[in-house]
Amino acid sequence: MRIIISRDDLKQMITYASAKLPEEACGLIAGTEDSEEKIIKKIYYLTNVDHSNEHFSLNPVEQLKAVKDMRVNGLKPLGNWHSHPETPSRPSQEDIRLAHDSHASYLILSLQNREEPVLRAFQVVEGVVSRDELVIK
Repeated sequence: MRIIISRDDLKQMITYASAKLPEEACGLIAGTEDSEEKIIKKIYYLTNVDHSNEHFSLNPVEQLKAVKDMRVNGLKPLGNWHSHPETPSRPSQEDIRLAHDSHASYLILSLQNREEPVLRAFQVVEGVVSRDELVIK
């Protein structure tokens, strides 16, 4: 699967995640999709109610509000995103364990090297991780 994100959205994600340090930042992604690609049209920035640098839980009230906004704007939920403040852009064992939606895309933004943040996209199917192609436009 190919995931397309705008350069501006990526910059905003980096700014938001950097402001939340040392905690993981998190949110949802929405847009359009077909059999070959998902195009991210909107990124939702949600509160990490765990306030942790090693894991996250989305604020359920904000999550519901985001899903309602997706419906109103004709967007499809595509998955979620979160940052890794101190580790590489790859799913942790906890990320894999909590990845219950095999159709969702999981974007992970590593801030391990603050000067060169790395965003990658993954899918997790029955505990098996595969990396998606990420295109920044």
